[in-house]
Amino acid sequence: MSPVVGVVALVAITVCLAAIVAVGAASLSLGSTAPTAAFDLSVDGDENEIVIEHVAGESLDVRELSIVVAVDDTRLSEQPPVPFVGANGFEGTPSGPFNERSDPTWHSGEHASLTVARNNDPSPNSGDSVSVSLSVDGHRLATLETVAE
Repeated sequence: MSPVVGVVALVAITVCLAAIVAVGAASLSLGSTAPTAAFDLSVDGDENEIVIEHVAGESLDVRELSIVVAVDDTRLSEQPPVPFVGANGFEGTPSGPFNERSDPTWHSGEHASLTVARNNDPSPNSGDSVSVSLSVDGHRLATLETVAE
């Protein structure tokens, strides 16, 4: 009698464990992934202008984009809140999809630019190393680096 009870108990435990694993696996969700895109960065140190070209890949909604700009490994004191018009630390209005009054969808082949104000520390000057990190929903899309001309 005891071997039969032992087998029934083992089968019951196995079924319970299988059910727990199935429920756990079903509750796992694959998190959203960042879009795939390629970009090119250029910086005019005399004009403090940063230009980013969407070279290839999926279109992006810039309202979901966060940008971090650094000059010689030091982040700007004011970061660009794209899209925007007249933000602290930036001069004038940005161009392309970074402009709040433009279509917020950034398509391949489009340029977006912004001008860093001289009081936004540190402002890029010719010869400085400039990096720009682009993220969507906390997922890093790209980190671009260049030397300001």
